[in-house]
Amino acid sequence: TSGSTGKPKGVGITQQNLARLFESAWAVFEPAYDDVWSVFHSYAFDFSVWEIFGALVSGGRAVVVPLMVTRDTEAFHNLLVREGVTVLSQTPTAFQTLIQVDLAASVAARALRHIIFGGEELKSAALAPWVRACEDQLPQLVNMYGITETTVHVTWRELAVEDILSSDGQSPVGHALPDMLISVMDKNANAVPAGGVGELMVGG
Repeated sequence: TSGSTGKPKGVGITQQNLARLFESAWAVFEPAYDDVWSVFHSYAFDFSVWEIFGALVSGGRAVVVPLMVTRDTEAFHNLLVREGVTVLSQTPTAFQTLIQVDLAASVAARALRHIIFGGEELKSAALAPWVRACEDQLPQLVNMYGITETTVHVTWRELAVEDILSSDGQSPVGHALPDMLISVMDKNANAVPAGGVGELMVGG
């Protein structure tokens, strides 16, 4: 579903949409065949498409997180450690809670190689305490932006340590995936100048 309006609606997605998502994303994101993906989100939320099919398409292993474990951050953290999850997809809000548990845990989730943020605005400065604690083993941190109608992800931004530790509160969405086009337009669908305010229009 797409629920950003507060009135969720179903969105039909074809297999071709999925194929192009992963063909495009693999140009900038390279999972390994031995990666372990957590399937944290409900299959009614588009983020699950990335989690489920990302694991299958790359030849990795998908660990389906039980519903009650998704609601218990300590139990979820234990699962990450126990299963050796390497690819984690999280909304920034959920990850904030996980940061606190990971910092306090006797065994940290150090198998993580990729953390993909999506579903809501990422305040990169909020990651600073966790980044400082594990800077020597920092996974790849990626902010991805998209909407259900465009099949999950549209843009990609890999966060550097400098982005996080010197953040000015911005939430950079990065650049379009290779087969997508994005531009900022005003209410009359005219491109706005650099630095202007408008709506992000997506094409492909």
